Amino acid sequence: MRIHLSKMQGIGNDFILVDDRSSFILKEIDYSSLAKKLCNRRFSLGADGLIFAVRSNTHDIGFKIFNPDGSEAEMCGNGMRCFAKYVYEKAIFMQKIINVETKAGSIVPLLDINFDGIVDSVKVDMGEPILESGLIPSTIDKEKIISEKINVCGKELEITAVSMGNPHSVIFIDDEIEDSLFFKLGPAIENHEFFPAKTNVEFARVISENEIFVRVWERGAGETLGCGTGACACVVAGVLNHKTSDKVKVRLKGGSLDIKWNKANNHIFKTGPAKLVYETSIDLERIKNDL
Repeated sequence: MRIHLSKMQGIGNDFILVDDRSSFILKEIDYSSLAKKLCNRRFSLGADGLIFAVRSNTHDIGFKIFNPDGSEAEMCGNGMRCFAKYVYEKAIFMQKIINVETKAGSIVPLLDINFDGIVDSVKVDMGEPILESGLIPSTIDKEKIISEKINVCGKELEITAVSMGNPHSVIFIDDEIEDSLFFKLGPAIENHEFFPAKTNVEFARVISENEIFVRVWERGAGETLGCGTGACACVVAGVLNHKTSDKVKVRLKGGSLDIKWNKANNHIFKTGPAKLVYETSIDLERIKNDL
């Protein structure tokens, strides 16, 4: 039995997308094992995550995403834009506004569709940021974690923690972080005892109040070229630390996202591209035999 896959990317954050509304794949192989197999960049297709379109009883469509290490993430901003484009262009749900059920709650993408019926960009209502320490979750005994000093690898860092349905730790830096330090601090913070569910890590450098550059260490994936929820978390952290305005262009290694924190309803809106890389199919039975 062959299953069809779409490889997509949003500012260099790449994903494999598959339609499993029938739950056929899940009956044959668990999603975690399939993610570890397909996301491997040396021995398979390679991706930052495997995304499934699944049925939802309460929303237009359901979204599930698994990291390369097999862990399930709550949500992914770049992945959601790719998902919205995939769902529309595959005629799974052909509306400009889609209500999507995720492990992080309801997410609402708004599609910008050109005259050829192709989705050029997607604006996503990412919901409200979560700042309460215990809900991020973190064991730091503070109501909110804003510029909190912690010691990591012998260095004192100031961390601002934000959840966008998944946990983020934002560190503001004055200069570009060196590779050696990035690859040392990223996994150390991700797995720090203060974060029982682990955490994504963003090193943010302020260019102006309306522009920042961010380098991402993603929980369960390592360095990625972009992270939509991470970009949102950085803008929230920037406002909380009086470093940015509430409307910011977030530049990442793979491209830029426009982030707006609407104080009127406390929702974060993220706008950016999503691109189809290629489509293919795989023999599911062969994949099962290779595990």
